[in-house]
Amino acid sequence: MSGRGPRGKVHGEPMKIYTRTGDTGTTGVFGGGRVDKDSPRVDACGDVDELNAALGVARAELGSQHAGAWVEQIQAELFTLGAELSCAPGKEARLGISLLGAEAATRLERQIDELEAELTPLTNFILPGGTTAGANLHLARTICRRAERRVLSARRLASVRDELVVYLNRLSDFLFVLARHANKQAGKTETAWNPRDRSEP
Repeated sequence: MSGRGPRGKVHGEPMKIYTRTGDTGTTGVFGGGRVDKDSPRVDACGDVDELNAALGVARAELGSQHAGAWVEQIQAELFTLGAELSCAPGKEARLGISLLGAEAATRLERQIDELEAELTPLTNFILPGGTTAGANLHLARTICRRAERRVLSARRLASVRDELVVYLNRLSDFLFVLARHANKQAGKTETAWNPRDRSEP
């Protein structure tokens, strides 16, 4: 399915960059069949792919530190999530991979708790930004929220496991906290949102 890079099976088959099969505006799904490239399910796949790419930018800034390893693991999990979304409902076994379970979201919760223990509790909204890594993680968070909305839209038309929705929901929270933590580690002060008084010109 489009939005996931070179075409081919998840494992064991050389991947071809172009196939010409999508020139008519449709794309193939694992398990057989074709769908329009602007269908809700393909939209969801595209947003998950965009999120993965945004995390790649953030990881390049985080480097080899502990947080970078966490993000790399999430990128691998997003490939798994995208593969499932790219599969015809009921044909997931043909992927030949372990699908995401509830433990993935639970792990994110533990990591959120670990990071928050080192942060000052929020008393105001903060403006996205800070270091390059922090800003990119904030950007990834917003893409994650959009991906979650797209997955929910796709679920209205065909079955999508609850575990995928919960994972994306928790992931956006994790990315927010990780962005704050990256800025703190770099000594970057967060900018609180200070709405102007309506009486000001």
